[in-house]
Amino acid sequence: MSAPVGRRERKKAATRQALADTALNLFLEHGYDHVTIRDIADAVDVSTTTLLKYFPTKEALVFDEETEQETALVAAVRDRPEGQSIPQALCAHIKRIRIGAGDSDARFAAFSRLVADTPALSEYGHRMWMRHQDALAHAIAEATGSRPDDYRCAALAHFALETSAFAHRTDNAEYAVDTAFTLLERGWDAA
Repeated sequence: MSAPVGRRERKKAATRQALADTALNLFLEHGYDHVTIRDIADAVDVSTTTLLKYFPTKEALVFDEETEQETALVAAVRDRPEGQSIPQALCAHIKRIRIGAGDSDARFAAFSRLVADTPALSEYGHRMWMRHQDALAHAIAEATGSRPDDYRCAALAHFALETSAFAHRTDNAEYAVDTAFTLLERGWDAA
């Protein structure tokens, strides 16, 4: 059972969410480069200092779900169905959250275009995504009974995460992810 969240924590969480939501709406409406930190702060009726306490950079406003992403990646490994390999679980997860959501969710598609069309966001998003490598490698090691510093687990984590950036540079992202994970699971001869 989790401890009840106090009023102050609820207000902080609500302010943080309002800043992130407002920023994304403004970026989608006007373009990332045409919206300032002050524009966002004014729209939420907070100071720029307050905004920067929650989000240290303008790019961070767009990527406000880092903890949730890491938790989901680790869960994809730990909670995979019996008989499903780790590469298969990661392939399905990455296709679902990084590729497939754009097919059915217009807002996600607009978000993806914003990130792809804005070099600062694209670079920041990639760095943020790759920061999950250590947690993912640890989850892989745990799931396979390997040592936490096993290079094979670190390599699989690294290349699994890189598949999303690779896929977005192709004209068929889903096929690119499938191909990359076939290579990761079965090696060069299978590809």
